Order: sequence, then C-alpha cells, then structure tokens
Amino acid sequence: MSNIHFIGGEKGGVGKSMTSRLLAQYLIDAGIPFIGLDSDQSHGTFSRFYSEFASPLIIDDYDSLDQLILLAQENPDSDLIIDLAAQTSARLGKWIDESDALSLFQEIGSQVYLWHVLDDGADSVNLLNNLLNRYSQEFIKFVVVSNLGRGECFDHFQQSAVYQKAKDRNATLLTLAKLQPQLAARIDFSNTSFWAAANSADVMNIIERSRVRVWLKNNYQQFDKLAR
Repeated sequence: MSNIHFIGGEKGGVGKSMTSRLLAQYLIDAGIPFIGLDSDQSHGTFSRFYSEFASPLIIDDYDSLDQLILLAQENPDSDLIIDLAAQTSARLGKWIDESDALSLFQEIGSQVYLWHVLDDGADSVNLLNNLLNRYSQEFIKFVVVSNLGRGECFDHFQQSAVYQKAKDRNATLLTLAKLQPQLAARIDFSNTSFWAAANSADVMNIIERSRVRVWLKNNYQQFDKLAR
C-alpha cells in the first residue's frame, strides 16, 4: 500500500516545507521510494532542496491535481509527499469534493494522511479544528505536528478541545525538535539536503554535522510513530 502525505497547515511560516523535507529524508534513509510534489509556486522550498525527487503541483489546475491519483495508481510501491503552500485548503478541498478523490485513493489501495503543522498560536489550532471538521471519513489518517522550530509552548493546544478531538480521531501526534538557527541558515544558503548537512564536510564542520545527525535521529523517532 502506498501512502499519500498531504503536508499542510494552511498558515505560512509554520514549517510545512521543513516537515516535507524531513519526511523525504526519512523515507530516503529508510529505503522507501517516494514521489514529491511542491505546490508552492512562489518559493518552492521542497523542490529546491530535493529537486531529484520533487516536481511542481499546480493547485488551481485540475489536470495537475489529477496526476496525484494517476501517480498513486501507476506507482503502487511509492509514497507521495505533497508539500502544500499556505492558503490552499479551499482549492484542494474543492478538487477533492468534485473528484471524490479520497474515495479514489482508497479504491486504488492508497492510505491518505492529512498532516497539519502547527506553530504555538491560536490560529494554527483553529485551522486544525477546521480540518478535522472538514474531513470525517474514517479511512483518513491525521498527523498533527507541533513544531518546536516555530513555537516553544504548546500547552494551550494540549489543553484544548481541539487536541482532544484530534486524539478522538486517532491522530498521530508528533513533536518536531528545533534545529539550531545557525545550522538551519547554513543549510538554507547551501541549498543542500539534510543528508549532506549531516555527512558532508563541504557543508558543515564535524561538530555541526553531529548536531544535524542528532536532530534527524530525534525527529525520525517521531516519524516512526506513523508505522504503529
């Protein structure tokens, strides 16, 4: 069964592309084939760092969105990672409704994961509530990501009714560790993968490479929850 990962959060700056890149590197290191799609036409961060795996996805074009189903059908052994740009949920939802896309994914044997990446603000929590209300199909799996790179205190979320609603929907709850800002900037300006940052002396010195490897290991342990 292939897995279809829609990495969203609706807000800009919550770390959707960072999460997509981390998931991509996780699958690469695990030897799991995948196809990446990048819907951010203005920045294209995912495709910039993983250009050999990712290609553009045009949310406003049904022909482009239809390729998601065709790719899943034609590549049953490969996962799909779709990095969703900010404020795309309404347009994506319209395509899903008019195409009955979620049922088609189920028909061809693909498991759909709807990811929601949060910062520690109230807007992220409210948008998660909208997502949970919007998609009630039992065969969908939700993944809720508290991104410590975009917030330090998620107590309000964890004490909220939305958090309990996510748990009641059997959502997988992940916490992403924060990468030291200097290292994140170095990777950004180097246009390099996380693998290169963790292993290449041309990108990082020995201490920095070790920090990146520890950061990857901690986040991989979070992603391991997806298989449980």
